[in-house]
Amino acid sequence: MQKRQLVLEDGTRFLGTGFGSDREISGEVVFNTGMTGYQEILSDPSYCGQIVTMTYPLIGNYGINRDDFETITPSIHGLIVKEVCDLPSNYRSEETLDRFLKANDIPGLAGIDTRKLTRLIRNHGTMKGLFTSADCSVERALQLLHQEIGITNHVERVSTVKPYVVPGRGRRIVLVDFGMKHGILRELTKRNCHITVVPHHYSAEKIRRLKPEGVMLSNGPGDPKYVPDAVRMIEEIIPDIPVFGICLGHQLIALACGADTEKLRFGHRGANHPVKDLTTGKTVMTSQNHGYTVTKESLAGTELELTQLALNDGTVEGLAHKRYPAFSVQYHPESSPGPEDTYQLFDRFLANIITHQSEEKREEVSCRSVQI
Repeated sequence: MQKRQLVLEDGTRFLGTGFGSDREISGEVVFNTGMTGYQEILSDPSYCGQIVTMTYPLIGNYGINRDDFETITPSIHGLIVKEVCDLPSNYRSEETLDRFLKANDIPGLAGIDTRKLTRLIRNHGTMKGLFTSADCSVERALQLLHQEIGITNHVERVSTVKPYVVPGRGRRIVLVDFGMKHGILRELTKRNCHITVVPHHYSAEKIRRLKPEGVMLSNGPGDPKYVPDAVRMIEEIIPDIPVFGICLGHQLIALACGADTEKLRFGHRGANHPVKDLTTGKTVMTSQNHGYTVTKESLAGTELELTQLALNDGTVEGLAHKRYPAFSVQYHPESSPGPEDTYQLFDRFLANIITHQSEEKREEVSCRSVQI
């Protein structure tokens, strides 16, 4: 392993040992507070364009297996750890973290003070950073960083190109892929749903032609305001079809209903974020990965009801439409990785579909009675 360094856009330099790919790459440097789940984190499409710092010191100790991936092709730009394990011990382990990163051309950096880097991000916010060789000067690294044009097409990079079907005998669900984690598919298939996964730019007209009983909006990377086609699509379908939004999908529902979003200083990334449900008074632990949030003040004047709040910083974690069968959460109820406190939200989505269909039938019967 060779020496490698991380240079942040403010000129801070961290010198450590490289593992994984030796590619020079830049990205937004963020941190994740999870103690486990590094494989799911590495394969989560929502980390597209980002270099992730793990705050837990030892990473790689249970290796990599074939069951826990959240996508086939990882889009994370880099991984930073205090210590990387070269000899994992777990009955499911099939390869080391280093070998996996090499195979997917993802660079890693070990042996730096991850506590210092995390405090820096918490105090000053996320910053761009560059993975480069140890002999590259800070001045040259900053020059390379400043020359780079920021990525805005994150969702386009990770969304499916063509629709595909995951067959089932249950409810017909259209799942709009903005950077979908496979955990969402797992939860829907557990409930025997017939799922049609469609690209991020799929129009409302095309979705209606699939005759869905419900539409699910997935998680995904980047700024929701860079996905205007999705906002227009949601505006059109939300009065007619039950909708459930997760993470980026939650933010897109907010924009479609007239609310606003904003960038957080350092985001929420980890498997230990407490969220309070304002309708029940209960608190649940959640898995989160997002850098943007719905602006609480912007909900005034919309038809959205605030249903859940983050207990750490008071940001918006859940919304429900006051008239239509649509709701959303900022966190990941599929819990991959993370606590399993919120699996029931998938059942709530299917219950909304049943209620909506019952109301439609009652309206049909009422209309026929009036005509007679």
